[in-house]
Amino acid sequence: MTTAANDTPRSDTPAPDEDLIRDFLRRHTKVSWENDQDIFATGAVSSLFAMQLVVFLEKTFGVTIGGAELRLDNFRTIGTMTALVDRLRTPAAGGGGD
Repeated sequence: MTTAANDTPRSDTPAPDEDLIRDFLRRHTKVSWENDQDIFATGAVSSLFAMQLVVFLEKTFGVTIGGAELRLDNFRTIGTMTALVDRLRTPAAGGGGD
């Protein structure tokens, strides 16, 4: 699917964040994942694996995931994890801080 010149062609060209997440998932599950594929619904990973994802995302992208963001829905797909990281990187998102 093509997009306007100002839009990011997320479906055609993976963002670097998506590639890093996809590589992490592939290394740990031995499965190739699509951006919108629910990794938990497939049965390939467990809810305990979500904690590994939290640690990976925090260390790799320099974000802190806590409180309301610690919902399984934020970790179901590469797309939702990328959106979570983007939200947490945006200071104006009203995100925490001390």
